[in-house]
Amino acid sequence: MVAKVEWHAGELFPRVGFIVTNLNKHSKNVVKFYNSRGTAEQWIKEGKNAVKWTKLSCRTFQDNQTRLQLFALAYNLANFRWRLALTREIEHWSLTTLREKLVKIGAKVTRHAKYVTFQLAEVAIPQRLFAVILDRIEQLALPPPDIHGRILL
Repeated sequence: MVAKVEWHAGELFPRVGFIVTNLNKHSKNVVKFYNSRGTAEQWIKEGKNAVKWTKLSCRTFQDNQTRLQLFALAYNLANFRWRLALTREIEHWSLTTLREKLVKIGAKVTRHAKYVTFQLAEVAIPQRLFAVILDRIEQLALPPPDIHGRILL
């Protein structure tokens, strides 16, 4: 058994927890192992909520296996894009929060002769922050192709 005591700024009393395990390791390694396991479980929970990867309703095992692999690929691509495009200000957001505030948001679309305007509710994300995210996404553009039309990475 390992007792874990954490002091957090602004709290009067420490947080005390216990880990009961049959691992035969030093207490620091036991805490590290279970913290890593908890982090992995949070990622799994986020995949279930953000990507809905538990929706495996196909009839055959192979079809469900393929569907789960596609969900995992979508999760990894979203996570990769999220890490590259987001700012420090919202790095603590989960993929679910990101989806709700940036992707699944209603907008009023206004067409003009030369441009299209999207009006979003600033309650979800401030205009300044949205502009910063769009600029960072624009910077992720692929390099120009070579003289043969190939993109070299």
